[in-house]
Formats: sequence, C-alpha cells, structure tokens
Amino acid sequence: MKRRTFLQGTLAASAAGLAVSAGLLTPSMVMAEGGGAFDAKTMEDALKTMALTPEDSADIKIKAPEIAENGAVVPVTVTSGVAGTTEISIFVDGNPTPLAATFIMGEGTQPEASTRIKMGKTANVVAIAKAGEKSYTAKQEVKVTIGGCGG
Repeated sequence: MKRRTFLQGTLAASAAGLAVSAGLLTPSMVMAEGGGAFDAKTMEDALKTMALTPEDSADIKIKAPEIAENGAVVPVTVTSGVAGTTEISIFVDGNPTPLAATFIMGEGTQPEASTRIKMGKTANVVAIAKAGEKSYTAKQEVKVTIGGCGG
C-alpha cells in the first residue's frame, strides 16, 4: 500500500467519523430508506404508498431518449414549471419496482432532476412533481433495445 493512499483514506474516514459524532451526518441522510414506495411492485401501489393522485400537466418536461440502446443506463432529466415544486419522482411503469428515484427540492432551488435509470423493457417513464398538497405528472415512452433489469 502506498503511503499517500493510506493517508487519504485515513483522513476521509476521520472526517466522516467526526461528522457522524457531531450529528451533522446520519445514516438515513446518506442511504435510501428501505421499504415503502421503493419496494412497491406496481405503479398503483407506489402511488398509494406515497399518497399521490397526480393530474396531467404540460408544465412537467421529461428529457429522455426515444430509443435507449442499453436499458442499464438511460439518462433522464425532469424539469418542473409548477410553482412551489418540492419533490420530483421518476417512475418506470414496466420495471419490477417502478419507483426509480425521488428528489427532494430545497427551498429556492430550481425544480430540475437529472439521473440515469435502469429499464428492463420498453415502457413509459413517468415524472411526478409535488407542489404543496397537489401533484402533477407527465410521461414519455422510451423504447429499449437491450434490457437492463435482468434482461
């Protein structure tokens, strides 16, 4: 082991330990919470768990490829034009677990989320933006040529 690599690892571990002991960093802040909507097997169950009944909106924009050559890495960007958006969730209605990601927006942030998702087959990518007590949705079909969820 090289000395420089050892020192960098030791410093990183020390910094993380200090942050945890000071209460600045908790495991729930770093890791996704288990259970709930991420474990739902259908889109309806995920929406029910999240207590969402979204209505269609032209203010939600999804930027995703029409054809994804590899379903293991599909880039998706969601932008919300709805004022007061506090949360953006991305679903894939054809996946074994439809909820792909949820982003919590801080106050004053631009409501935009970008990530890469896995898709097992051709399906709709559904974006839901939550603003106050209401939720809004848009969807876009993405055709997958090589599956990413075990395909």
